[in-house]
Amino acid sequence: MKDHPLLVWLEHDRQTYLTELIRWEGRGGSSEICPGCKTEAARFRCDDCTDMAMYCQDCTLARHCQHPLHRLKEWSGSFFERRTLKDCGLRIQLGHHTGEKCCRPRPVVRDEFVILHSNGLHVVSLDFCGCETAETPSGQLLRMRFFPASSDKPRTAATFNLLEEFHLLSLESKVSAYEFYNALSRRSDNTGLAPPKSRYEHLLRMARQWANLKMLKRSGRGHDPMGISNTQQGECAVLCPACPQPGKNLPDDWRTVPLAKRFLHGLTIGLDANFRLKRRAVSKDEVDPGLSSGWSYFVEDTAYKAFLNQHKHDVQEKSTCSSHNAVNMAETKSNKGLDATGVGMVVCARHGFKLANGVANLQVGESRYVNMDYVFTSAIRHTTVDKLNISYDIACQWHKALPHRLSKMPLPLQVNLTKKEVTYFVPKFHLPAHIAPCQWTYSFNWIKGVGRTDGEAPERGWANINPIASSTKEMGPGHRRDTIDDHFGDWNWKKITAMGATLLKKIAEAVPERNDHQDDFEELDSSLAAKYPEQLLQWKKEVEAWEADASNPNPFEVKNDSVTQASIRLQLAQDEAKAATQETEPPLHPDVTPSVLVGAGIDLEDQQRRLRSDTARLGLHATDLQKAKIQQRSNALMRRIEAWAKLQMLFMPGVAALRDLSQTTYEEPEVPEAFALYLPSQISRKVVCSPNLEMVEFQLREGQAHDALNELRQALRSRSYMLKFKDRFLRGQGANTRARNCLKNVDAKVSASAAKYRSAYTALRILGPLLGQVGWQSKLR
Repeated sequence: MKDHPLLVWLEHDRQTYLTELIRWEGRGGSSEICPGCKTEAARFRCDDCTDMAMYCQDCTLARHCQHPLHRLKEWSGSFFERRTLKDCGLRIQLGHHTGEKCCRPRPVVRDEFVILHSNGLHVVSLDFCGCETAETPSGQLLRMRFFPASSDKPRTAATFNLLEEFHLLSLESKVSAYEFYNALSRRSDNTGLAPPKSRYEHLLRMARQWANLKMLKRSGRGHDPMGISNTQQGECAVLCPACPQPGKNLPDDWRTVPLAKRFLHGLTIGLDANFRLKRRAVSKDEVDPGLSSGWSYFVEDTAYKAFLNQHKHDVQEKSTCSSHNAVNMAETKSNKGLDATGVGMVVCARHGFKLANGVANLQVGESRYVNMDYVFTSAIRHTTVDKLNISYDIACQWHKALPHRLSKMPLPLQVNLTKKEVTYFVPKFHLPAHIAPCQWTYSFNWIKGVGRTDGEAPERGWANINPIASSTKEMGPGHRRDTIDDHFGDWNWKKITAMGATLLKKIAEAVPERNDHQDDFEELDSSLAAKYPEQLLQWKKEVEAWEADASNPNPFEVKNDSVTQASIRLQLAQDEAKAATQETEPPLHPDVTPSVLVGAGIDLEDQQRRLRSDTARLGLHATDLQKAKIQQRSNALMRRIEAWAKLQMLFMPGVAALRDLSQTTYEEPEVPEAFALYLPSQISRKVVCSPNLEMVEFQLREGQAHDALNELRQALRSRSYMLKFKDRFLRGQGANTRARNCLKNVDAKVSASAAKYRSAYTALRILGPLLGQVGWQSKLR
């Protein structure tokens, strides 16, 4: 039982604990006479003192000269009633030592001063010092560790202890000021029958000022002779001590180190966007400008907005990668009434630190490169390292015209990347959603000098900040920036305090694992060297050449020799053109060749599948407009099929008998999506069909199958990425409904690609044995 203290308490101690709690509701054995003066009746007990004894009023006041915010109870004869030290006559004198009287005291208006403390809200009698050498009222309060709610004639203050408690709670538990104030108010009156006058707005203001002052104090701004106004951009940010910082943690000769060691002095950063941290348009910068614009993590807002306004008509580059379609799902969220749809951020991708001036608001989603370009240059302008590793989930698209876009930046932010060694990556978790070329071009696994970095540091950081999204969403622009800056500063600080233990744990794991990997590699290398010495040497040369110069062929590129339907059609057209010059008989049709006929038939088959799918998706409650569009497509398809069928009779005359038979068998006319095309793979050899047509269809079907597989892979990647995006960022019924509609469209593409592949594979399986074609099943299954 001793290993289960809860069970011990439950069985043996619970009743005792309850009895002791109830003891505090009564006199609890206190004497009737005050133990202090030995004469007066003992009527008062303090809830905050450790002494359970009861005292008379005079002794209670004497014991609380230095504890003016303790809570009292007075015994009425049968129960305790709440009392305050103010009721007992206690007055707080500012500007003098405790116990000293001021010759010219200045009481506050109506002799009521409200102090917020960790044990509740207190209305006290307070006198300011009126002596000639006295400080200002706010200065006198601060000397007593009371933080005034206003500088001019303050009537409310909070203790330093309370502000420190709320600051740490907001950083650790993400409690909002509203929730904290309600808890504080309940400590004063938990019944709600006589709540104190609200000081919620006062607490909001004081907490914000307190956090700002703590940031300035910790950044050393209190020791600058020029004062706070001399604070520079990003100067209050907590920097990563493990990242290269020239002049701080790099050797003097860091620029001249050998090429093989240059990676040690490279900076690895990660870019990402968070669409949870949105903000409603509930205030303006003129009313709420922020207390430290651009001093820590957010960029300076005025210059940022001016830059965005200058480039609001810039044309977005068209994406060539499937993952970017998922990023565009940012537009599925309702932006109505929002001033900011999220934030873009730059972090240290190795250790997870937020970079100075590496955060900015987004307006229309991350898909606008201009926002992320500004954040990127604002962050890296603070470093002079020569080697940059940049991780971004859409790096494959974002970096293409980056140098050109950076040339349009304001002069203080212009960065010449051509003078730096820059390598782009896609984070490991995001990479599978990209097209195949991205997966071997931007993988952390293939680039030398990045260790086991995964590039997902920004994602891990979002988990810490997302819980405050509901409160920052309703804040003014300046308050929101200050709050997020404060949380990012605390995140960086905790990273620093934990870095020693974290790095020790990682190196303790890395060293033995490195040795194991090295032993495994050497064993594999020696085995390959014994069997394939020349090929192994060639592989090493290719890898070393690519590592030295990325313009050389990538040895990790997956060689794909699959054919496409377009390439097959081109080859067939070229073969037919060559054959036409050697034929003596006139062709069956001046414009239509066998490959054109069969290719058009395969296209019609694909259109039939799409029409069937779209018709099935109409459901039972389709509108007349939706039905009309389907009917118009059906009519157009029927006309194309009829025209194609007439041409088919020239090349496949035996099909006429099949069509006559089907017309006599079925009384109802065939709908176009179910019309039998009778391609070579769909009819028996008893029906006259040229082997040439069968070979043409076989070749086209092989290309169609490969095309369908590529389309299927790309659709599945898009679907995977969109699901991850939806889970990370989209909240609310409207946004999720729009996202589901996007996913339905992708699912339709998946189903269509799968149906196309199955149709092509079935045709290949029929034609292959007839034509003696073998080997195609090694690539298609």
